[in-house]
Amino acid sequence: MHDTTAMLIELGAIILGLGLLGRLAGRVGFSPIPLYLLAGLAFGHGGILPLQASEEFIATGAEIGVILLLLLLGLEYSASELVTTLKTQYPSGAVDFVLNAVPGAALALLLGWGPVAAVAMAGVTWISSSGVIAKVLGDLRRLGNRETPVVLGVLVMEDLAMAVYLPILTALLAGVSLAGGAVTLLISLGTVGAVLYVALRHGRLVSRAVSSDNAEMLLLVVLGVTLLVAGVAQQLQVSAAVGAFLVGIALSGEVAEGASNLLTPLRDLFAAVFFVFFGLNTNPADIPPVLAPALALAVVTTLTKIATGYWAARRAGISVKGRWRAGGTLVARGEFSIVIAGLAVGVEPRIGPLATAYVLILVILGPLAARWTEPLARRMPRRSRNKQLDAPQTTEPLEAARVIG
Repeated sequence: MHDTTAMLIELGAIILGLGLLGRLAGRVGFSPIPLYLLAGLAFGHGGILPLQASEEFIATGAEIGVILLLLLLGLEYSASELVTTLKTQYPSGAVDFVLNAVPGAALALLLGWGPVAAVAMAGVTWISSSGVIAKVLGDLRRLGNRETPVVLGVLVMEDLAMAVYLPILTALLAGVSLAGGAVTLLISLGTVGAVLYVALRHGRLVSRAVSSDNAEMLLLVVLGVTLLVAGVAQQLQVSAAVGAFLVGIALSGEVAEGASNLLTPLRDLFAAVFFVFFGLNTNPADIPPVLAPALALAVVTTLTKIATGYWAARRAGISVKGRWRAGGTLVARGEFSIVIAGLAVGVEPRIGPLATAYVLILVILGPLAARWTEPLARRMPRRSRNKQLDAPQTTEPLEAARVIG
């Protein structure tokens, strides 16, 4: 009884604290992710006031948080949108991968962490934060800008790549053989292909089977199916997160919109718990030794993300100002970097502190970079004769807002 009481008190204090931190972040105009990470550092092992009773419960909540993050991400995209993006944006996705995954992998190899840790660090530095970027676009009123679809295209390519990257990383972390890893990847690709085919051809039937006018029934069915598929995917060493992402893709129309509205508050709660849990498992004393590499990596990958956005916008025919805005918008890293690092800490414990410091730097620097590119762009000479290239477009803001959620 004493343990249960202590757990309830700790959980109540944690959730209340998260709410207050989220409110503070909202007033300041920044993402709450760094505050959640700092809270975890403060109450984890080696922190100011270590938690004991509720640690196991928080670990379970953190797993649910990752699953809900990927489910809601899948719900934002229809299968047809994903296929169209894949056809048109794959060159930008390839440039994004080369410029931003290589620095993380190179640093891990230079530090002597080995090839598996290098694959994990490649993901940490590669994937931008969709959540932070969506907020920045809304705050800066850029949803209707010509460069915004380019930014969204890069983010969608990263999300699609996660469906291939996560199974590879999971197989490597599990220490499976080359043949076993190939089988896992084939299973993952086959599953992704099958889900996209079913969603394209029979998406309405799937959505109709899940649909319910009763919000409670819809919530239970979607959440139950997601957790079930995520568990089965994990058993197949494909990744629970990928399973959840595929469930989201398979649902479309009013069902996807209704499920998204119902699950968003749950996602926000459990995602916050996940960031706290990651901080709890990182000893603050381990951060100073990796602070210099994290800062150097943040500087390098800030420049490479800006270059990615600039190149992608240039390829789309956007003017110079729009190219710089696109580059600055993509800088922020966040939820996926922490998810990947959380998977890899068993192989290389130093990935946790490094990823924490790295994300703390870029989740703050990202919104600032997005803002700073605007005055920089004003000093740039206008090279495009079509002045409308830079003007916000009133025909696309609703579509852009719907895609990023």
